[in-house]
Amino acid sequence: MILLHLTLRSLWNRRASLLLTLFSIAISVSLLLGVEYIRKEAKSSFLSTISGTDLVVGARSGPVQLLLYSVFRIGNATNNISWQSYQDVASKPLVEWTIPISLGDSHQGYRVLGTNQDYFRYYRHGDKRLLEFAEGKPFAGVFDAVLGAEVARKLGYQLNDNIVIAHGAAATRFTLHDDKPFHVVGILKPTGTPIDRTVHVSLEGIEAIHVDWVGGTKVPGYQISAVDALQKNLQPKVITAFMVGLKNRAAAFRVQREINDYQREPLLATVPGIALAELWQAIGMFETVLRIITGFVVVAGLLGMLTTLLSTLNERRREMAILRAVGAHPRHVFLLFVLEASVIAVLGCLLGAGLVFIGLLAARPWVMAEYGFYLRTWIPDLNDGLLLAVVAVLALLFSLIPGAIAYRRSLQDGLTVRV
Repeated sequence: MILLHLTLRSLWNRRASLLLTLFSIAISVSLLLGVEYIRKEAKSSFLSTISGTDLVVGARSGPVQLLLYSVFRIGNATNNISWQSYQDVASKPLVEWTIPISLGDSHQGYRVLGTNQDYFRYYRHGDKRLLEFAEGKPFAGVFDAVLGAEVARKLGYQLNDNIVIAHGAAATRFTLHDDKPFHVVGILKPTGTPIDRTVHVSLEGIEAIHVDWVGGTKVPGYQISAVDALQKNLQPKVITAFMVGLKNRAAAFRVQREINDYQREPLLATVPGIALAELWQAIGMFETVLRIITGFVVVAGLLGMLTTLLSTLNERRREMAILRAVGAHPRHVFLLFVLEASVIAVLGCLLGAGLVFIGLLAARPWVMAEYGFYLRTWIPDLNDGLLLAVVAVLALLFSLIPGAIAYRRSLQDGLTVRV
């Protein structure tokens, strides 16, 4: 108890340097805990980008590629699938609902997704949350459009604005469907998923803007107006992919096998949860990199503590000598440095944890409003406790160096006047 009292008094006498060291360790610990929290939340959010969907079906390729273009809007499909094949699967007795998807167009760098009303009725994300509208309503007309939150925010769109869709990913004047603009009728709330970066239109709208196009190219000298396009048969002939919800989730693998064995054309059905886990595993190396970086940050903070303790050794020789003179054993001098480092580490860990808690709490409204990502209240779990324990043990090990140096110094060394 006396040694702890001496430790606290010694730290208080050097409170200026102590505060700097404490702040350095607190920042390191907050980065460590913050990155770990973000890593876990990012993984949870990633794996729940799509929820409540039992199967995603597209042209035969690979499960990860299918998920990338159908859910994350990354890359393109190897092939389209026929409308007849889609209807055959949709009519299966075990299928409760389906959501057709047509991709291939864009608007100022954002992907355009053609679908139907079932998209707003059945698509779920996160903890099986339905899509919600910040303004407006789902599309009803052929040339109606519903914007994701980021599209509306970044491009400054509001309800009743007109937008022009481009064919493919480019937006040159040769590929614009400027003769058939779309009318913004709805803006979705942020979801924190690729939905925020998507322009949603009807399947009929996708067909309408391509009625005077052949093979991905506008037919020279042939143009059909938006009014005339409405008189055409706008039922899709092909789509890119579709999502499937089953009446009984236990039948997912059975239906998946039936779709994969479909004879009319080669199809691939994948279970989103499994494909998402495979995709996360493929990019899991970034988790390791993040942990290594934050580990180095923590070590840097502890090295700062070690530097502070070592730099005060010469100044504290007389202090150590006086302690020895009044009967302190060399091990007491050693323990004094160990206790100082332990107190600094514990206070740094507590302050760092407090910074993470307050920071996440303060950022929650902004993150929710901007990205639709709900930051759950941070409550330390066993893994966080282990990380803090590792920091404390490292601090203890680092303190052995100045403690050992002080231990070896003699009483005479502290009392000798050096010129």
